[in-house]
Amino acid sequence: MGVDLESISEASSGAIGSLLSTTVLYPLDTCKTKYQAEVQTHGQRKYRNLSDVLWEAVSTGQFLSLYQGLGTKNLQSFIAQFVYFYGYSYFKRLYLENSGSKSIGTKVNLILAAGAGACTAIVTQPLDTASSRMQTSAFGKSKGLWKTLTEGTLSDAFDGLGISLLLTSNPAIQYTVFDQLKQRLLKQKLKKVDHDSSPVVLSAFTAFLLGAISKSIATFLTYPAIRCKVMIQAADPEDDDDDDKTKRAQSKSRKTVSGVVSAIWRREGILGFFKGLDAQITKTVLSSALLLMIKEKITATTWVLILAIRRSLLLRNGRLKNV
Repeated sequence: MGVDLESISEASSGAIGSLLSTTVLYPLDTCKTKYQAEVQTHGQRKYRNLSDVLWEAVSTGQFLSLYQGLGTKNLQSFIAQFVYFYGYSYFKRLYLENSGSKSIGTKVNLILAAGAGACTAIVTQPLDTASSRMQTSAFGKSKGLWKTLTEGTLSDAFDGLGISLLLTSNPAIQYTVFDQLKQRLLKQKLKKVDHDSSPVVLSAFTAFLLGAISKSIATFLTYPAIRCKVMIQAADPEDDDDDDKTKRAQSKSRKTVSGVVSAIWRREGILGFFKGLDAQITKTVLSSALLLMIKEKITATTWVLILAIRRSLLLRNGRLKNV
C-alpha cells in the first residue's frame, strides 16, 4: 500500500502537540499522580489536597523534582500520540477504501478509535509504568529510565496493561457524548435559521466547551479505573532493611486490580475511588485543549514539510538514476 503520508502528517503533528502540552502541564501532572497514588492509612494521610504535594516540593527545596521523569513521560507521550494518530488515521483510510463508503458512522468510528487506543497502550505500557514510578518516587530520589525498567521482571514493566486497555473506552465515551451534544445544539440552531442559509456549524468556543464537558463526563465514568491504575504503577518505598523489604514484597503482591480495589474500599470507602478527580479533570481538559490547539496549528506546516522532503527525495533518486 506504500507509505501513508497523510497519516504520518497527522501522527507527527499530534505527537508534537502532545510533547508540548505534556511539558507545560507536567508539574500539575506530578502533583496529581502523587496525590492519587496515596492511600489513607489508620485514618491519616500525608496529602490532604493537591496543594500539599506542591507545598512539600517547595518547602523541601525540591521544586525541580516536580519534573522528575519528564523525559520518560515526553518519550511515552510522543510515541503514544504518534501511534494513536497514525493508527486512527490509517484505520479510517483502510476502512473507507475497503468498504467503498464516503463517510464513517459513529459506531465504526468508535471501534477504530478503540483499536488505535489498544495498539497504543500495548506499545507504550512499559514507558507509562516507568513514568508513573518516577513521578510517585520520593522527591529527589527518582531513578533513571533504564534502572526503573530493569529493576523488576518483564511483567512488572506491563503493570496496569489490563486497565490501560479498559481505559480505551474513555475517548469512545468522550466522542459519543460530544456527538450527541453537538447534534442537539445544531438541531436547535436549525430551527432558528432559514433552510436556504449557509450550513450551521459550531463556533470555536462552543466546540471547546462541548469538548471539555464530554471529556469531563468520560473521565468521571472511568476515574475509578484511572486511580487503580496509578496505584498499581506507583513506586514502592525506598528502604533497605529486611523488615522494610518484606513490607515492599507484600506491597507488590497486593498490586493487583483486586488488591488495589480492596485497599481503597477498606481504607477510604467508596469516595476513595474518586480521590483526585478534580485534579484529573483539570489536567486532562487543559492537556486535551492544548494538544488539539497545537496540533491544528502545526498540521498544515507538517504536511508541507513532509511533501517537500518527499519531493526532494524523488528528485535526488531521479538524478541518481540518470547518472
